[in-house]
Amino acid sequence: MRSLLRLLPVCVLAFLLALAAGIGSAGAQSSVVGPGESIQKAVNAADPGDTIVVRGVHREDVIIRKNGIKLRGDDAVIEAPPRAKADSPCSRLVGPEAICVWGDFNIKTGKLTGPRVSDVSVSGFTIRGFKIKGKGGNEAFVIDVYAARNATVVGNRVIGNVPGGIAFGKSVNTTIAKNHIVGSPKTVTKGITVGGDSRNTKVVNNVVRSYPEGTNAIDFEEAINTTVAGNDLIGNGVGVFVEQNSTGTKILSNDISRSSSVGIYMEGPKPVNAKVVGNNISGGPWGIFITDTHRGSIAGNQVHDNCAGMFFEAFKAEPVGGFEVKGNTVENNTRSCRAAQFDRNFSGIGIALLGASGMELTGNHLSGNVPSGPTAVSGGVVVSTDPFFGGTTKPTNNSVIGNHFGRNKPDIFWDESGSGNRFVGNLCNTSVPSSLCN
Repeated sequence: MRSLLRLLPVCVLAFLLALAAGIGSAGAQSSVVGPGESIQKAVNAADPGDTIVVRGVHREDVIIRKNGIKLRGDDAVIEAPPRAKADSPCSRLVGPEAICVWGDFNIKTGKLTGPRVSDVSVSGFTIRGFKIKGKGGNEAFVIDVYAARNATVVGNRVIGNVPGGIAFGKSVNTTIAKNHIVGSPKTVTKGITVGGDSRNTKVVNNVVRSYPEGTNAIDFEEAINTTVAGNDLIGNGVGVFVEQNSTGTKILSNDISRSSSVGIYMEGPKPVNAKVVGNNISGGPWGIFITDTHRGSIAGNQVHDNCAGMFFEAFKAEPVGGFEVKGNTVENNTRSCRAAQFDRNFSGIGIALLGASGMELTGNHLSGNVPSGPTAVSGGVVVSTDPFFGGTTKPTNNSVIGNHFGRNKPDIFWDESGSGNRFVGNLCNTSVPSSLCN
């Protein structure tokens, strides 16, 4: 009897611990989807906050419309389902997609009709074999997130699909990170795209490569306060494309190489207010190309081994200006780009202000920018009207101050057009006209 009484508190304690464990497990649960089993059925059965672990190869399309779902691949592959079985709302609307995450919105107008879906994550999948670019004039993406909040797409491999890689629209406070996205010669759209008035998106530490001419590795359209940092963009049409009134973009410490068109391209017409800092851009026609927009900072970048380092090109109805270009190293942009491919011959240009206004170029290092083929103009810094398309917009109120030059041809070129252009305190040896070096 005495021994039984001694055991009773232990039994009670064990019961209480078991009860507490049971109460705790009444919240988030985990489930496993094995090869050949339905991911969608697991999503349908899950409660908000649940984790679904997927293993093996699956041929289906999946939609998530519940808060807090964590869809995690563990050596998992999603391949394109037979077209007749691609029946999620996403696939019916735009063409077969692997995974889509949707909040409440009108599918005809794209406008929100209710709350965004929140705290969903998609990670650890390999997605391959999707061959249909879209339908009804819509672009398909193998991972498609629309009307979401605090969503993350992390650590996925998107390999050789015809539709785009990862898309976010009408979403806030979201993250696209550590994905490996590889295009194919038949790919017709973007590797990563953020748009539809999305805000506060982070695109970080991704690898995007082999998106062909006419496509973009990373694309922003009407996106606000997006951060693009630490990405490796190799052999794409355009590395980072910022367009259609995207503002507040930060492009930081990316490595962009062998673009077939431009490393970083920005246009407005609204001011982009962009910060382009610490990037390494090489091996393409243009390192940075900016037109039809205003205001931003271009600082501490290494731009080298292109046909041209940076172009700020203005047209009569598309002005450009108001950028601070400071502390960049722009060197050895000697490649030759020909009109047959680029509508103009150009080579040996460091930084060109073509009809630009209100630009500040200070403390940059420009060297070895010498043409290796035909070009209308060349030099470490070029300030002129546009000599390539017969532009008439004159450069005005630009400041070229305290830059370091060496071995350019020439170091500074100015066609003497425009007014208010200043060349002060530059360490250079050659200029046109000859009075611009100190």
